[in-house]
Amino acid sequence: MTSEREKESSETLAKDVYAFPLSFAQQRLWFLDQLEPNRSVYNIPSAFRLKGRLDIAALERSLNEIVRRHEALRTTFSVVDGEAVQVISPSLVLSIPVVDLSDRSESERENEARRLVHEEALTPFDLSQGPLLRVALVRLGDQDHVLLLTLHHIVSDGWSMGVLFRELSTLYRAYCAGESSPLPALPIQYVDYAQWQRQWFQSKKSAEQVDYWRKQLDGGPPV
Repeated sequence: MTSEREKESSETLAKDVYAFPLSFAQQRLWFLDQLEPNRSVYNIPSAFRLKGRLDIAALERSLNEIVRRHEALRTTFSVVDGEAVQVISPSLVLSIPVVDLSDRSESERENEARRLVHEEALTPFDLSQGPLLRVALVRLGDQDHVLLLTLHHIVSDGWSMGVLFRELSTLYRAYCAGESSPLPALPIQYVDYAQWQRQWFQSKKSAEQVDYWRKQLDGGPPV
């Protein structure tokens, strides 16, 4: 699948880095970002309180396996010949920064953790600079942490966040047990869907659908 997409890539930006057309949903979000840059309105922030012993190395390994599996999490956005394109990096390694608040009083820990959650959620992304995924860990105690995970909506949505958390849970359990990833390889990536979507809208079937709705709406009110 990857080799076929490479042949159809709109531009080769660098060795093993290819640029592809945006999906229509990505195109809308990219346009809004260009219209009003440096805003956090399309951030998807999450904060999870983790109780119990935490294996940070296994957590970091799990996140990096998810990034390896899903090209969307290695994608940034650029302009080639006046057109926005998605640029997929061949690799990306995340590290989890840890903010240690364990030496503070309970009230100070809680207040600072809330402040950090709020600050992270409101920090904008630069769509031309990756990753469009941020992660951090707030340590409140030996067995008390808050995981902060923020993605931009252009590479994620509510449904895919569910996929991410299911995979994270599965991988974390496996890595903590000393096992390898139990997740199967992915047959397609989001960029494959984006290319299929554009091809479909240029097809005879799409023209038939447009013609059908023009006839259905013919004679309707002008607004």
